[in-house]
Amino acid sequence: MIKLKTALTTVALAGGIAAVSAPAMARDTINIVGSSTVYPFATVVAERFGRNTDFPTPKLESTGSGGGLKLFCEGVGTQHPDITNASRRMKKSEFENCQSKGVKAITEVRIGADGIVIANSKDAEKIDLTLKQVFLALAKEVPSEDGKKLVANPYQKWSDIDSSLPDYEINVMGPPPTSGTRDAFVEIAMEGGCKEFDMIAKMEDENEDKFKSVCHSMREDGPFVEAGENDNLIVQRLAKDPETLGIFGYSFLMENTGQIQAATIGGVEPTPENISSDKYPVARSLWFYIKNAHVGVVPGIKEYAGEFTSEGAWGDNGYLVDVGLIPLPREQRMEIAKKVKSLEPMTGNEL
Repeated sequence: MIKLKTALTTVALAGGIAAVSAPAMARDTINIVGSSTVYPFATVVAERFGRNTDFPTPKLESTGSGGGLKLFCEGVGTQHPDITNASRRMKKSEFENCQSKGVKAITEVRIGADGIVIANSKDAEKIDLTLKQVFLALAKEVPSEDGKKLVANPYQKWSDIDSSLPDYEINVMGPPPTSGTRDAFVEIAMEGGCKEFDMIAKMEDENEDKFKSVCHSMREDGPFVEAGENDNLIVQRLAKDPETLGIFGYSFLMENTGQIQAATIGGVEPTPENISSDKYPVARSLWFYIKNAHVGVVPGIKEYAGEFTSEGAWGDNGYLVDVGLIPLPREQRMEIAKKVKSLEPMTGNEL
């Protein structure tokens, strides 16, 4: 009787995933994709999870937030990822894409906060930037001197923007468009600097698409270099070249404090206190998303999510704090952990 019940349960679980081949059904390792910023946190959780439970250590791949969500939403079936990490919240369009491809029940998990830093070598002069200066250095188009029209970005040196800034060429390495770090950077830093100009700020009400295009378009003439999804490559370059700056998540700064230092933004240091209190101008939230249809088919998904949202991991004194995660307030953590336990699905209205 027990064997029959087990067999029926297995059939019921397998039935939750349609049109999956027999080899695909054999997968017993959690497959996680997504954000390069969340990757270090997820890796620590995965390694502990594999070491301390009877489940295999989850397989992680750093694809960027946008790339991970695209893979995640491709369909239900163990040929597709079970979880995707994101350094920004899922977009409404991405949720709708998931729904259209049969990925219906998704549990959203906000795990903590992170800041986006602009950093350089510890051998270089520490730099203080405003969001306006960041926009002028990196935007594809900027206001003309008379402020009446947009022109191709003419600035080649930081000192061209402001004489108080270093007298060397603008050379900034950053993430590609598929990265959640890039999304957050253009939405928070670039857009924040963009709004400092009246002629552009007016566009937000008059023509939002044009406003977004102007504020989010990074220059393509050399001073900004897309460095791929591997933030470690940026760190290596900064350590070798004191005149190069890099854009990445706060956690990477924490991992490499012996080699690099963060610029202050508007005089504010990217510290845990300043990021969690929103004093630091370029802060964001971090997330992961669970494909509920895979729970019970691929073993350990719910247990892995439970480990990630345990106080020992993401709490004020949890082990993720040691690798740079900035915890959410305890009340929020408790509420989210409850949703994870019940696998509460998103409705789409929260986006």
